[in-house]
Amino acid sequence: MPWSTHYEGITPMTTREEASTLVQRLQECFNTRQFDQAADLHTPGFFSHPLGTTGFEAGKQAWNTLTALFPGIRVTAQDILVDGDKAAVRSAVEGIASDGDTQPMLFEIFRFDHGRFAEMWGASAGFPTSASPEELLN
Repeated sequence: MPWSTHYEGITPMTTREEASTLVQRLQECFNTRQFDQAADLHTPGFFSHPLGTTGFEAGKQAWNTLTALFPGIRVTAQDILVDGDKAAVRSAVEGIASDGDTQPMLFEIFRFDHGRFAEMWGASAGFPTSASPEELLN
């Protein structure tokens, strides 16, 4: 029996493959606008630090806001780095005109719990000033 399942209160590890697959499934839900399916990828107590909210409902509302403003928006993971129960993700954003020559990018850190998203931190770069996720969603 793995030690992580032997001791109560210790979160089982999410493998690199599981973390990468989970991130790609989340992005597929966003890109295909299947927001309800994305809710199943999150724990009930999921916490979004950028939104300051618990649960995925606020994230779903944020996604609806972004896709209404930018109908062609898509995200694609460029790098997924996994360490223990966390993954750092750098994603290219398409479907938004950027300021200058910089392609819009998202930088997110996710924490996993039992193979689901439990927590998220995020930042962006290269978005037009009036269209940055931080400005639009706050």
